[in-house]
Amino acid sequence: MEKRLTYEDCQYTAEWLLSHTKHRPQVAVICGSGLGGLTDKLTQTQIFDYSEIPNFPQSTVQGHAGRLVFGFLNDRACVMMQGRFHLYEGYPLWKVTFPVRVFQLLGVDTLVVTNAAGGLNPKFEVGDIMLIRDHINLPGICGENPLIGPNDERYGVRFPAMSDAYDREMRQKAHSAWKQMGEQRELQEGTYVMVAGPSYETVAESRLLQQLGADAVGMSTVPEVIVARHCGLRVFGFSLITNKVIMDYESLEKTNHEEVLKTGKQAAQKLEQFVSILMTSIPLPDHAR
Repeated sequence: MEKRLTYEDCQYTAEWLLSHTKHRPQVAVICGSGLGGLTDKLTQTQIFDYSEIPNFPQSTVQGHAGRLVFGFLNDRACVMMQGRFHLYEGYPLWKVTFPVRVFQLLGVDTLVVTNAAGGLNPKFEVGDIMLIRDHINLPGICGENPLIGPNDERYGVRFPAMSDAYDREMRQKAHSAWKQMGEQRELQEGTYVMVAGPSYETVAESRLLQQLGADAVGMSTVPEVIVARHCGLRVFGFSLITNKVIMDYESLEKTNHEEVLKTGKQAAQKLEQFVSILMTSIPLPDHAR
């Protein structure tokens, strides 16, 4: 079994990054499938391949480039993950969430999560953006939580609350920013459910998830949010609805990753513009005011 990375290992990675860049990010953004284009909006960029960063896992999924990009977005110092890690790639959850620990040690205070997701809510259309209000951690309910194992108090408490995981103030600001953009479709808001993947859901599973109160389903995001809240980061996030989940046995449609990436491409620019606008709403750190 692979040895779990310690606080000192995270510190070593953070110190390596700090010694190789002059950037001092306040905001970290995790770019979901097909959403890596957000990094193109950064200025004064500095890019690291995951393979050159000590202790960093490698991304193996199409649509995930595998690069850490530092830069500025709307005057906010950012670090962006162009490609995340997933449970279905065979990584333990402590490794999936390792970058979040590193971000906190870099001085980041806000984490923005994005993902491509299937729409369970019948009101959702393909291309909609859903502001995440809450999540259902299905792997966690079944015993797969990134905080399982020894707790290091230097990160946070043994039993962190998750009832306030997605920052209310930032959600309100997101609705205001959306109105400013003048989009025809309203900004959706709802609950994201994480399944382990990599197979897509059966019709029966999809119906169950809908009955549990989920509006969108995906295979990521929740572990990173749990770890971010554990170490005190402000969190908000979005799902890009790239397909409608199949609920009907008569349907001949099939969900596939190519379709997800294609739809993501068409709607991603809207989400990228939205995240850029929202950057200015993130409170500046105390020392910068």
